[in-house]
Amino acid sequence: MSSENLSDDLVAAFQIEGEPVRGRLVRLGDAVDQIINGHAYPEPVANLLGEACALAALVGSSLKFDGRLIVQAQGDGPVRYVVADYDASGALRGYCRFDPEAVSKIEKGFVRPGARSLLGQGIFIMTLDQGPDTERYQGVTPIEGETLALCAEQYFAQSEQTPTRVRLAVGQADSGEGPHWRAGGVLIQNIAEDEARGPTAEAWTRTQALFETLGEDELIDPLLASNQLLYRLFHEDGVRVFGSTALKASCRCSQERIMGVLRSFAAEERADMVEPDGKIRVTCEYCSRVYAVEPGELESAVG
Repeated sequence: MSSENLSDDLVAAFQIEGEPVRGRLVRLGDAVDQIINGHAYPEPVANLLGEACALAALVGSSLKFDGRLIVQAQGDGPVRYVVADYDASGALRGYCRFDPEAVSKIEKGFVRPGARSLLGQGIFIMTLDQGPDTERYQGVTPIEGETLALCAEQYFAQSEQTPTRVRLAVGQADSGEGPHWRAGGVLIQNIAEDEARGPTAEAWTRTQALFETLGEDELIDPLLASNQLLYRLFHEDGVRVFGSTALKASCRCSQERIMGVLRSFAAEERADMVEPDGKIRVTCEYCSRVYAVEPGELESAVG
């Protein structure tokens, strides 16, 4: 086991020693707490958003280019839309759009309604964005199952034909400073057999059996270090960690971006947006920051 000390707000790649199985582990503390607390989300919605953030980091951290991985799901249920994105710097952001009354009703029928109950009939999408001068790659699968982990497994089976298992967990934990949101996840994949490796099916079956012993409480336990969690799972074979990426809650919104969006509207439409004090206000859906813009600044910029 690597001696590297793995704590919170990170994603790390690992390889099981001597076995054709690789994986990634994500642990989120302050980062996911900040993202969730940016809005007044009901608990099931906060849980869904936490899953999306953890999944975006797990998948996005494997990118070999300076871009973004966007995880989103949308449907006809109480939650219309959930999205989280990860960029190569380790920045995470996300938000949910939902009907508060509809979520309140469905909460009464379930201990914790999951993805299918919240999103209803819909689609799960993963998008690779390599920048403005390249075409986005997008994979789409139906929403099936009560967790985004199951949606991701189906995505990998369909889009990449790579045997993949995913476990995600979200919850509140108190390490002495009051309850805070936490999230965690593990992704493992079977490396395809070849002449050098030989058959890999037996090793994959055994690794999945160990993976099934992983509890959600372990993934979000603030007192259980990430390297200790990996050791618990794979100590029989040993596990090697290949470095980690620090994660942070970070939104890309700015005054300049907001003004650019406003300039895309016709002057008549912008006039309808002006509030009684003479300013146009725009709230970022991701971080809830409110931007106040003087209409004259827009006119002078385009005039």
